[in-house]
Amino acid sequence: MTTIHLITKINASKKIVFDASRNIDIHQQSASPTNEKAITGITSGLINLNETVTWRGKHFGFYLTHKSRITAMNFYDYFVDEMERGKFKSFRHEHFFEEVNGFTIMKDKLQYETPFRIFGELFDVLFLKKHLTRFLLERNKTLKEVSENSIA
Repeated sequence: MTTIHLITKINASKKIVFDASRNIDIHQQSASPTNEKAITGITSGLINLNETVTWRGKHFGFYLTHKSRITAMNFYDYFVDEMERGKFKSFRHEHFFEEVNGFTIMKDKLQYETPFRIFGELFDVLFLKKHLTRFLLERNKTLKEVSENSIA
């Protein structure tokens, strides 16, 4: 199992950052390099507990689909999305939010397993972990920009 940890400091309230993080439209904006689109389930606006979204995007030259469900949510502090269908053996993304001195500290913990045993592990080490880290960093950059420019 591979784990990616990221921490992003955002000059906005926890509520604004939390809502931006579960906003399908903002995710699509941040994922524009992979042309990722929500194609079924919640396809716009805020996703909530037990709701699903299926994404379709181009990764490594292939269009792939990934269906996730929000499996846990504690408003403005934490939520989890987990893969229900996709190319991973398992995929769990935990999102944590903490307000400190007027800033929100957003923490990502992404854990996943690749299929295909040693071949999947090799692909992960050579390409996948870097790709997913860049993907999350781009997402967090967009979340930071949108949240810090929010009037709410």
